[in-house]
Amino acid sequence: QVQLVESGGGLVQAGGSLRLSCAASGSIFSINAMGWYRQAPGKQREMVADITSGGSTDYADSVKGRFTISRDNAKNTVLLQMNSLKPGDTAVYYCAARGVLRTTPPFGRRDYWGQGTQVTVSS
Repeated sequence: QVQLVESGGGLVQAGGSLRLSCAASGSIFSINAMGWYRQAPGKQREMVADITSGGSTDYADSVKGRFTISRDNAKNTVLLQMNSLKPGDTAVYYCAARGVLRTTPPFGRRDYWGQGTQVTVSS
């Protein structure tokens, strides 16, 4: 069993900051990449930020310079620091663990998702 638990969402005014955290637990041997995705009402889910086990990062153009992703490989946790938030950032944010290799069956790398946390930015 692999679980991802997110925290840190909420309501903030435009220009404010929030920090999202996600902890992966269970029978985990390794995780290739961890990241954050978001889905706004009526829109498709999109990648916000991603970080590999080696520390390489990738960001959506819309959040570059405002959001920072970081990761603790030993603890299987990932953080997303969100600054200068805009109303357009309003969405449900999902944590993802990609390419998870487990210590128990089923073996083979799989992706896992958190339950999502709401971020609302008011104007």
